[in-house]
Amino acid sequence: MMLGIVSLGVAQAQEQTEAQSVPQQITLSLDQAIEVALSENPTIKVANLEVERYDYVYKQTVSSLYPQIDASAQYSLALRRQEMAEGLSFGGKNTFNVAGNVALPLFVPSVYRQMKLNRTQMATAVESARASRIDMVAAVRAAYYNVLLAEQSLSVLQEAVATTERVVENTKTLYENGLAAEYDYITAQVQLSNLKPQIIQAKNGISITKLQLKMYLSIPEEVEVEVTGSLDDFRDVVLLGEDYSYDLTDNTTLRTLDLQSELLEHQEKLIQTTRMPTIAAFGQISYIGQEHSDLSKLMGGGMGGGAGTGAGTGTAVQEQSKFWWQYPITIGAQISIPIFAGLKKHNQLREVRNQQMQLAEQRSYAEKGVKLQIQQSINTLLTARETMLSNELTVEQAQKAYDISYTRYGAGAGTILELNSSQLSLTQAQLNYSQSIYNYLSAHAEYQKALGTEFWVEEETATVE
Repeated sequence: MMLGIVSLGVAQAQEQTEAQSVPQQITLSLDQAIEVALSENPTIKVANLEVERYDYVYKQTVSSLYPQIDASAQYSLALRRQEMAEGLSFGGKNTFNVAGNVALPLFVPSVYRQMKLNRTQMATAVESARASRIDMVAAVRAAYYNVLLAEQSLSVLQEAVATTERVVENTKTLYENGLAAEYDYITAQVQLSNLKPQIIQAKNGISITKLQLKMYLSIPEEVEVEVTGSLDDFRDVVLLGEDYSYDLTDNTTLRTLDLQSELLEHQEKLIQTTRMPTIAAFGQISYIGQEHSDLSKLMGGGMGGGAGTGAGTGTAVQEQSKFWWQYPITIGAQISIPIFAGLKKHNQLREVRNQQMQLAEQRSYAEKGVKLQIQQSINTLLTARETMLSNELTVEQAQKAYDISYTRYGAGAGTILELNSSQLSLTQAQLNYSQSIYNYLSAHAEYQKALGTEFWVEEETATVE
Protein backbone atom coordinates (compact mmCIF):
# COMPACT_ATOMS: atom_id res chain seq x y z
CA MET A 1 0.00 0.00 0.00
CA MET A 2 2.83 2.39 0.84
CA LEU A 3 4.52 1.61 -2.48
CA GLY A 4 1.27 2.33 -4.35
CA ILE A 5 0.82 5.67 -2.55
CA VAL A 6 4.40 6.69 -3.36
CA SER A 7 3.99 5.68 -7.04
CA LEU A 8 0.76 7.67 -7.28
CA GLY A 9 2.46 10.73 -5.81
CA VAL A 10 5.36 10.45 -8.26
CA ALA A 11 2.93 10.12 -11.21
CA GLN A 12 0.99 13.19 -10.11
CA ALA A 13 4.20 15.16 -9.71
CA GLN A 14 5.27 14.17 -13.23
CA GLU A 15 1.90 15.23 -14.63
CA GLN A 16 2.17 18.59 -12.88
CA THR A 17 5.69 19.06 -14.21
CA GLU A 18 4.56 18.26 -17.75
CA ALA A 19 1.59 20.58 -17.41
CA GLN A 20 3.89 23.37 -16.24
CA SER A 21 6.30 22.77 -19.13
CA VAL A 22 3.55 23.26 -21.72
CA PRO A 23 2.75 26.96 -22.22
CA GLN A 24 -0.87 27.81 -21.43
CA GLN A 25 -0.96 30.82 -23.73
CA ILE A 26 1.04 31.92 -26.74
CA THR A 27 0.87 35.25 -28.53
CA LEU A 28 1.69 35.25 -32.23
CA SER A 29 2.01 37.82 -34.96
CA LEU A 30 0.98 36.89 -38.49
CA ASP A 31 4.58 36.29 -39.56
CA GLN A 32 5.24 34.13 -36.51
CA ALA A 33 2.07 32.11 -37.15
CA ILE A 34 3.16 31.47 -40.73
CA GLU A 35 6.63 30.38 -39.57
CA VAL A 36 5.12 27.95 -37.06
CA ALA A 37 2.82 26.49 -39.72
CA LEU A 38 5.71 26.07 -42.18
CA SER A 39 7.73 24.16 -39.61
CA GLU A 40 5.06 22.16 -37.74
CA ASN A 41 2.18 21.47 -40.13
CA PRO A 42 2.09 17.78 -41.23
CA THR A 43 1.39 18.73 -44.86
CA ILE A 44 4.64 20.68 -45.04
CA LYS A 45 6.56 17.93 -43.26
CA VAL A 46 5.30 15.32 -45.74
CA ALA A 47 6.29 17.54 -48.67
CA ASN A 48 9.80 17.96 -47.25
CA LEU A 49 10.09 14.21 -46.67
CA GLU A 50 9.11 13.64 -50.30
CA VAL A 51 12.04 15.80 -51.40
CA GLU A 52 14.29 13.76 -49.14
CA ARG A 53 12.91 10.53 -50.65
CA TYR A 54 13.90 11.59 -54.16
CA ASP A 55 17.39 12.29 -52.90
CA TYR A 56 17.59 8.63 -51.92
CA VAL A 57 16.20 7.62 -55.33
CA TYR A 58 18.98 9.60 -57.03
CA LYS A 59 21.64 7.95 -54.86
CA GLN A 60 20.23 4.53 -55.75
CA THR A 61 20.70 5.34 -59.44
CA VAL A 62 24.26 6.57 -58.88
CA SER A 63 25.08 3.35 -57.04
CA SER A 64 24.50 1.46 -60.32
CA LEU A 65 27.84 2.88 -61.51
CA TYR A 66 29.75 1.55 -58.51
CA PRO A 67 31.53 -1.83 -58.58
CA GLN A 68 29.24 -4.68 -57.65
CA ILE A 69 30.95 -7.25 -55.42
CA ASP A 70 29.42 -10.46 -54.19
CA ALA A 71 30.64 -13.71 -52.70
CA SER A 72 29.18 -17.21 -52.56
CA ALA A 73 29.99 -20.50 -50.90
CA GLN A 74 28.81 -23.99 -51.75
CA TYR A 75 29.22 -27.47 -50.37
CA SER A 76 28.07 -30.60 -52.23
CA LEU A 77 27.92 -34.23 -51.21
CA ALA A 78 27.88 -36.75 -54.07
CA LEU A 79 25.48 -39.52 -53.11
CA ARG A 80 26.13 -41.15 -56.47
CA ARG A 81 28.93 -39.90 -58.68
CA GLN A 82 28.72 -39.65 -62.43
CA GLU A 83 30.33 -42.57 -64.34
CA MET A 84 32.35 -42.20 -67.50
CA ALA A 85 32.03 -45.92 -68.15
CA GLU A 86 30.78 -48.89 -66.23
CA GLY A 87 32.70 -49.04 -62.99
CA LEU A 88 34.66 -45.85 -63.78
CA SER A 89 33.42 -42.70 -61.96
CA PHE A 90 35.05 -39.31 -61.46
CA GLY A 91 34.77 -36.41 -59.04
CA GLY A 92 35.12 -36.36 -55.29
CA LYS A 93 32.38 -37.28 -52.90
CA ASN A 94 32.74 -33.98 -50.94
CA THR A 95 33.27 -30.69 -52.75
CA PHE A 96 33.71 -27.13 -51.40
CA ASN A 97 33.44 -24.02 -53.60
CA VAL A 98 33.99 -20.42 -52.49
CA ALA A 99 33.73 -17.71 -55.18
CA GLY A 100 34.00 -13.95 -55.40
CA ASN A 101 32.67 -11.85 -58.30
CA VAL A 102 33.33 -8.23 -59.24
CA ALA A 103 31.40 -6.32 -61.93
CA LEU A 104 32.25 -2.75 -62.94
CA PRO A 105 30.04 -0.82 -65.40
CA LEU A 106 32.19 1.08 -67.90
CA PHE A 107 29.63 2.55 -70.27
CA VAL A 108 25.92 2.50 -69.34
CA PRO A 109 24.01 5.33 -71.13
CA SER A 110 20.66 4.46 -69.54
CA VAL A 111 22.07 5.08 -66.05
CA TYR A 112 23.43 8.50 -67.03
CA ARG A 113 20.05 9.51 -68.42
CA GLN A 114 18.26 8.07 -65.38
CA MET A 115 20.39 10.30 -63.16
CA LYS A 116 19.21 13.39 -65.06
CA LEU A 117 15.63 12.17 -64.81
CA ASN A 118 16.03 11.73 -61.05
CA ARG A 119 17.30 15.29 -60.72
CA THR A 120 14.20 16.56 -62.52
CA GLN A 121 12.04 14.38 -60.27
CA MET A 122 13.67 15.99 -57.25
CA ALA A 123 13.05 19.44 -58.76
CA THR A 124 9.39 18.45 -59.19
CA ALA A 125 9.22 17.41 -55.54
CA VAL A 126 10.82 20.70 -54.50
CA GLU A 127 8.25 22.61 -56.54
CA SER A 128 5.48 20.54 -54.99
CA ALA A 129 6.81 21.40 -51.53
CA ARG A 130 6.96 25.04 -52.55
CA ALA A 131 3.33 24.89 -53.71
CA SER A 132 2.36 23.35 -50.37
CA ARG A 133 4.08 26.19 -48.54
CA ILE A 134 2.33 28.83 -50.66
CA ASP A 135 -1.06 27.19 -50.05
CA MET A 136 -0.31 26.95 -46.34
CA VAL A 137 0.68 30.61 -46.14
CA ALA A 138 -2.60 31.62 -47.83
CA ALA A 139 -4.59 29.36 -45.48
CA VAL A 140 -2.86 30.70 -42.35
CA ARG A 141 -3.38 34.27 -43.47
CA ALA A 142 -7.09 33.65 -44.05
CA ALA A 143 -7.41 31.96 -40.63
CA TYR A 144 -5.47 34.77 -38.93
CA TYR A 145 -7.63 37.41 -40.60
CA ASN A 146 -10.71 35.42 -39.53
CA VAL A 147 -9.63 35.66 -35.90
CA LEU A 148 -9.05 39.40 -36.23
CA LEU A 149 -12.43 39.83 -37.91
CA ALA A 150 -14.20 37.89 -35.15
CA GLU A 151 -12.41 39.89 -32.45
CA GLN A 152 -13.10 43.22 -34.17
CA SER A 153 -16.77 42.28 -34.64
CA LEU A 154 -16.97 41.42 -30.94
CA SER A 155 -15.39 44.76 -30.09
CA VAL A 156 -17.95 46.59 -32.22
CA LEU A 157 -20.83 44.73 -30.59
CA GLN A 158 -19.44 45.33 -27.10
CA GLU A 159 -19.16 49.02 -27.86
CA ALA A 160 -22.74 49.00 -29.13
CA VAL A 161 -23.86 47.24 -25.93
CA ALA A 162 -22.03 49.80 -23.77
CA THR A 163 -23.61 52.67 -25.70
CA THR A 164 -27.06 51.11 -25.49
CA GLU A 165 -26.65 50.53 -21.75
CA ARG A 166 -25.94 54.24 -21.33
CA VAL A 167 -29.07 55.03 -23.33
CA VAL A 168 -31.08 52.64 -21.14
CA GLU A 169 -29.78 54.31 -17.97
CA ASN A 170 -30.51 57.81 -19.29
CA THR A 171 -33.98 56.78 -20.45
CA LYS A 172 -34.66 55.18 -17.09
CA THR A 173 -33.71 58.39 -15.33
CA LEU A 174 -35.89 60.44 -17.64
CA TYR A 175 -38.78 58.00 -17.21
CA GLU A 176 -38.52 58.07 -13.39
CA ASN A 177 -38.57 61.88 -13.48
CA GLY A 178 -41.52 61.92 -15.83
CA LEU A 179 -39.53 63.31 -18.77
CA ALA A 180 -39.81 60.19 -20.96
CA ALA A 181 -42.54 57.74 -21.75
CA GLU A 182 -42.48 54.13 -20.57
CA TYR A 183 -42.46 53.10 -24.23
CA ASP A 184 -39.07 54.75 -24.68
CA TYR A 185 -37.65 52.88 -21.68
CA ILE A 186 -39.01 49.52 -22.84
CA THR A 187 -37.76 50.12 -26.40
CA ALA A 188 -34.25 50.87 -25.11
CA GLN A 189 -34.28 47.66 -23.06
CA VAL A 190 -35.40 45.63 -26.09
CA GLN A 191 -32.58 47.14 -28.14
CA LEU A 192 -30.09 46.06 -25.46
CA SER A 193 -31.57 42.54 -25.25
CA ASN A 194 -31.26 42.12 -29.02
CA LEU A 195 -27.54 42.84 -28.89
CA LYS A 196 -26.59 40.33 -26.19
CA PRO A 197 -27.17 37.16 -28.27
CA GLN A 198 -24.92 38.65 -30.94
CA ILE A 199 -22.19 38.99 -28.31
CA ILE A 200 -22.46 35.28 -27.50
CA GLN A 201 -22.38 34.41 -31.19
CA ALA A 202 -19.30 36.58 -31.74
CA LYS A 203 -17.46 34.89 -28.84
CA ASN A 204 -18.27 31.47 -30.27
CA GLY A 205 -16.98 32.67 -33.63
CA ILE A 206 -13.66 33.64 -32.03
CA SER A 207 -13.32 30.17 -30.49
CA ILE A 208 -13.99 28.45 -33.83
CA THR A 209 -11.59 30.64 -35.78
CA LYS A 210 -8.85 30.11 -33.20
CA LEU A 211 -9.35 26.35 -33.38
CA GLN A 212 -8.89 26.52 -37.13
CA LEU A 213 -5.74 28.59 -36.73
CA LYS A 214 -4.34 26.14 -34.15
CA MET A 215 -5.07 23.25 -36.52
CA TYR A 216 -2.90 24.84 -39.23
CA LEU A 217 -0.18 25.56 -36.68
CA SER A 218 -0.41 22.08 -35.07
CA ILE A 219 -0.86 23.69 -31.64
CA PRO A 220 -2.68 21.64 -28.94
CA GLU A 221 -6.25 22.67 -28.29
CA GLU A 222 -5.60 23.30 -24.60
CA VAL A 223 -3.08 26.05 -25.45
CA GLU A 224 -4.65 29.48 -25.79
CA VAL A 225 -3.59 31.50 -28.82
CA GLU A 226 -3.68 35.27 -28.95
CA VAL A 227 -3.05 37.26 -32.12
CA THR A 228 -1.50 40.69 -32.42
CA GLY A 229 -2.47 43.63 -34.59
CA SER A 230 -5.80 44.55 -36.14
CA LEU A 231 -7.43 44.44 -39.55
CA ASP A 232 -6.73 48.17 -39.94
CA ASP A 233 -3.01 47.58 -39.40
CA PHE A 234 -2.81 44.98 -42.15
CA ARG A 235 -4.98 47.09 -44.43
CA ASP A 236 -2.50 49.96 -44.24
CA VAL A 237 0.44 47.63 -44.96
CA VAL A 238 -1.25 46.14 -48.04
CA LEU A 239 -2.30 49.56 -49.34
CA LEU A 240 1.26 50.86 -49.04
CA GLY A 241 2.69 47.87 -50.90
CA GLU A 242 0.06 47.83 -53.64
CA ASP A 243 1.64 46.85 -56.96
CA TYR A 244 -0.33 44.53 -59.24
CA SER A 245 1.50 42.28 -61.68
CA TYR A 246 0.62 39.66 -64.31
CA ASP A 247 3.95 37.82 -64.11
CA LEU A 248 3.43 34.05 -64.45
CA THR A 249 7.05 33.06 -63.78
CA ASP A 250 6.47 31.85 -60.22
CA ASN A 251 3.06 30.29 -60.68
CA THR A 252 3.27 26.79 -59.21
CA THR A 253 0.82 25.19 -61.66
CA LEU A 254 2.76 26.28 -64.74
CA ARG A 255 6.13 25.47 -63.20
CA THR A 256 4.93 21.97 -62.32
CA LEU A 257 3.71 21.42 -65.89
CA ASP A 258 7.07 22.59 -67.25
CA LEU A 259 8.87 20.12 -65.00
CA GLN A 260 6.54 17.34 -66.15
CA SER A 261 7.41 18.22 -69.74
CA GLU A 262 11.10 18.00 -68.87
CA LEU A 263 10.50 14.60 -67.27
CA LEU A 264 8.90 13.34 -70.49
CA GLU A 265 11.92 14.55 -72.48
CA HIS A 266 14.23 12.61 -70.18
CA GLN A 267 11.98 9.59 -70.44
CA GLU A 268 12.10 9.77 -74.24
CA LYS A 269 15.89 9.93 -74.22
CA LEU A 270 16.03 7.15 -71.63
CA ILE A 271 14.14 4.85 -74.00
CA GLN A 272 16.54 5.78 -76.80
CA THR A 273 19.55 4.91 -74.65
CA THR A 274 18.28 1.32 -74.35
CA ARG A 275 19.21 0.94 -78.03
CA MET A 276 22.83 1.75 -77.28
CA PRO A 277 25.46 -0.84 -76.32
CA THR A 278 26.63 -1.26 -72.73
CA ILE A 279 30.14 -2.20 -71.65
CA ALA A 280 31.15 -3.72 -68.33
CA ALA A 281 34.26 -5.29 -66.85
CA PHE A 282 34.12 -8.34 -64.66
CA GLY A 283 36.39 -10.54 -62.59
CA GLN A 284 35.95 -13.81 -60.74
CA ILE A 285 38.06 -15.83 -58.36
CA SER A 286 37.10 -19.23 -57.01
CA TYR A 287 38.59 -21.44 -54.33
CA ILE A 288 37.53 -25.04 -54.95
CA GLY A 289 38.26 -28.03 -52.73
CA GLN A 290 37.46 -31.52 -53.98
CA GLU A 291 38.02 -34.75 -52.11
CA HIS A 292 40.67 -37.02 -53.65
CA SER A 293 39.48 -40.20 -55.32
CA ASP A 294 41.19 -43.53 -54.67
CA LEU A 295 42.48 -44.32 -58.16
CA SER A 296 43.52 -47.82 -57.15
CA LYS A 297 39.88 -48.83 -56.96
CA LEU A 298 39.28 -47.53 -60.50
CA MET A 299 42.13 -49.67 -61.91
CA GLY A 300 40.76 -52.92 -60.48
CA GLY A 301 43.10 -55.94 -60.52
CA GLY A 302 44.85 -54.92 -63.73
CA MET A 303 47.62 -53.14 -61.82
CA GLY A 304 50.82 -54.93 -61.26
CA GLY A 305 51.56 -55.85 -57.71
CA GLY A 306 48.00 -56.81 -56.85
CA ALA A 307 46.64 -55.89 -53.48
CA GLY A 308 49.95 -54.85 -52.12
CA THR A 309 50.37 -52.10 -54.65
CA GLY A 310 46.84 -50.94 -54.10
CA ALA A 311 47.42 -50.79 -50.40
CA GLY A 312 50.56 -48.75 -50.94
CA THR A 313 48.69 -46.25 -53.13
CA GLY A 314 45.93 -45.86 -50.54
CA THR A 315 48.47 -45.17 -47.87
CA ALA A 316 50.12 -42.49 -50.03
CA VAL A 317 46.76 -40.75 -50.61
CA GLN A 318 45.98 -40.77 -46.93
CA GLU A 319 49.36 -39.24 -46.20
CA GLN A 320 48.59 -36.37 -48.58
CA SER A 321 45.83 -33.77 -48.12
CA LYS A 322 42.37 -35.26 -48.23
CA PHE A 323 41.20 -32.46 -50.60
CA TRP A 324 42.56 -31.12 -53.82
CA TRP A 325 42.42 -27.29 -53.74
CA GLN A 326 42.51 -24.98 -56.77
CA TYR A 327 41.81 -21.24 -57.28
CA PRO A 328 41.04 -20.25 -60.87
CA ILE A 329 40.95 -16.48 -61.60
CA THR A 330 39.10 -14.93 -64.52
CA ILE A 331 38.86 -11.33 -65.74
CA GLY A 332 37.30 -9.89 -68.86
CA ALA A 333 35.01 -7.35 -70.46
CA GLN A 334 31.53 -7.73 -71.82
CA ILE A 335 29.66 -5.70 -74.40
CA SER A 336 25.93 -6.00 -74.89
CA ILE A 337 24.38 -4.69 -78.13
CA PRO A 338 20.56 -4.54 -78.45
CA ILE A 339 19.47 -5.57 -81.95
CA PHE A 340 15.74 -6.22 -82.05
CA ALA A 341 13.08 -6.16 -79.32
CA GLY A 342 9.91 -6.69 -81.31
CA LEU A 343 9.14 -2.94 -81.86
CA LYS A 344 8.63 -2.53 -78.12
CA LYS A 345 10.94 0.47 -77.82
CA HIS A 346 9.48 2.07 -80.91
CA ASN A 347 5.99 1.93 -79.42
CA GLN A 348 7.30 3.19 -76.09
CA LEU A 349 8.69 6.26 -77.84
CA ARG A 350 5.38 6.86 -79.60
CA GLU A 351 3.58 6.62 -76.26
CA VAL A 352 5.88 9.18 -74.63
CA ARG A 353 5.56 11.58 -77.58
CA ASN A 354 1.79 11.24 -77.34
CA GLN A 355 2.00 12.22 -73.68
CA GLN A 356 4.15 15.21 -74.62
CA MET A 357 1.47 16.44 -77.04
CA GLN A 358 -1.19 16.02 -74.36
CA LEU A 359 0.92 17.92 -71.86
CA ALA A 360 1.52 20.74 -74.35
CA GLU A 361 -2.24 21.16 -74.76
CA GLN A 362 -2.70 21.10 -70.98
CA ARG A 363 0.06 23.69 -70.54
CA SER A 364 -1.51 26.05 -73.06
CA TYR A 365 -4.95 25.70 -71.47
CA ALA A 366 -3.55 26.04 -67.94
CA GLU A 367 -1.71 29.23 -68.86
CA LYS A 368 -4.95 30.80 -70.05
CA GLY A 369 -6.65 29.66 -66.84
CA VAL A 370 -3.89 31.13 -64.67
CA LYS A 371 -4.06 34.45 -66.52
CA LEU A 372 -7.82 34.50 -65.97
CA GLN A 373 -7.34 33.61 -62.30
CA ILE A 374 -4.87 36.46 -61.79
CA GLN A 375 -7.16 38.88 -63.61
CA GLN A 376 -10.09 37.80 -61.45
CA SER A 377 -7.94 38.16 -58.33
CA ILE A 378 -6.98 41.70 -59.33
CA ASN A 379 -10.60 42.59 -60.12
CA THR A 380 -11.74 41.15 -56.78
CA LEU A 381 -8.95 43.00 -55.05
CA LEU A 382 -9.88 46.32 -56.65
CA THR A 383 -13.57 45.79 -55.91
CA ALA A 384 -12.83 44.92 -52.30
CA ARG A 385 -10.59 47.98 -52.03
CA GLU A 386 -13.26 50.34 -53.28
CA THR A 387 -15.87 48.71 -51.05
CA MET A 388 -13.58 49.06 -48.05
CA LEU A 389 -12.92 52.76 -48.71
CA SER A 390 -16.64 53.35 -49.26
CA ASN A 391 -17.54 51.57 -46.02
CA GLU A 392 -14.92 53.63 -44.20
CA LEU A 393 -16.76 56.79 -45.29
CA THR A 394 -20.08 55.20 -44.36
CA VAL A 395 -18.84 54.56 -40.81
CA GLU A 396 -17.86 58.22 -40.45
CA GLN A 397 -21.28 59.34 -41.66
CA ALA A 398 -23.10 56.83 -39.44
CA GLN A 399 -21.09 58.02 -36.43
CA LYS A 400 -22.07 61.63 -37.14
CA ALA A 401 -25.73 60.63 -37.55
CA TYR A 402 -25.67 58.78 -34.25
CA ASP A 403 -24.02 61.68 -32.41
CA ILE A 404 -26.69 64.05 -33.74
CA SER A 405 -29.56 61.73 -32.85
CA TYR A 406 -28.10 61.12 -29.38
CA THR A 407 -27.83 64.86 -28.77
CA ARG A 408 -31.35 65.44 -30.06
CA TYR A 409 -32.72 62.66 -27.87
CA GLY A 410 -30.95 64.04 -24.80
CA ALA A 411 -32.39 67.48 -25.51
CA GLY A 412 -35.86 66.04 -25.94
CA ALA A 413 -36.04 66.95 -29.64
CA GLY A 414 -35.57 63.38 -30.93
CA THR A 415 -37.30 60.06 -30.38
CA ILE A 416 -36.04 56.71 -29.11
CA LEU A 417 -36.84 55.15 -32.47
CA GLU A 418 -34.60 57.67 -34.21
CA LEU A 419 -31.81 56.96 -31.74
CA ASN A 420 -32.16 53.16 -32.04
CA SER A 421 -32.21 53.40 -35.80
CA SER A 422 -29.01 55.46 -35.87
CA GLN A 423 -27.38 53.09 -33.37
CA LEU A 424 -28.29 50.08 -35.50
CA SER A 425 -27.01 51.81 -38.64
CA LEU A 426 -23.72 52.65 -36.95
CA THR A 427 -23.21 49.10 -35.67
CA GLN A 428 -24.02 47.61 -39.06
CA ALA A 429 -21.70 50.08 -40.82
CA GLN A 430 -18.84 49.16 -38.49
CA LEU A 431 -19.43 45.45 -39.01
CA ASN A 432 -19.60 45.94 -42.78
CA TYR A 433 -16.38 47.91 -42.67
CA SER A 434 -14.60 45.15 -40.77
CA GLN A 435 -15.93 42.57 -43.23
CA SER A 436 -14.77 44.66 -46.20
CA ILE A 437 -11.24 44.87 -44.76
CA TYR A 438 -11.25 41.10 -44.33
CA ASN A 439 -12.45 40.63 -47.92
CA TYR A 440 -9.73 42.96 -49.16
CA LEU A 441 -6.97 41.17 -47.24
CA SER A 442 -8.27 37.75 -48.31
CA ALA A 443 -8.37 38.87 -51.95
CA HIS A 444 -4.78 40.09 -51.63
CA ALA A 445 -3.73 36.73 -50.17
CA GLU A 446 -5.40 34.88 -53.07
CA TYR A 447 -3.69 37.22 -55.52
CA GLN A 448 -0.29 36.41 -54.03
CA LYS A 449 -1.14 32.72 -54.11
CA ALA A 450 -2.04 32.92 -57.81
CA LEU A 451 1.27 34.64 -58.56
CA GLY A 452 3.19 32.06 -56.51
CA THR A 453 4.71 34.63 -54.18
CA GLU A 454 6.79 33.00 -51.49
CA PHE A 455 6.88 34.02 -47.84
CA TRP A 456 9.97 35.82 -46.56
CA VAL A 457 10.24 37.34 -43.11
CA GLU A 458 12.89 38.25 -40.59
CA GLU A 459 13.13 36.00 -37.58
CA GLU A 460 10.91 36.94 -34.64
CA THR A 461 10.18 35.42 -31.26
CA ALA A 462 6.70 34.44 -30.10
CA THR A 463 5.50 35.69 -26.72
CA VAL A 464 4.71 32.80 -24.40
CA GLU A 465 2.92 33.18 -21.09
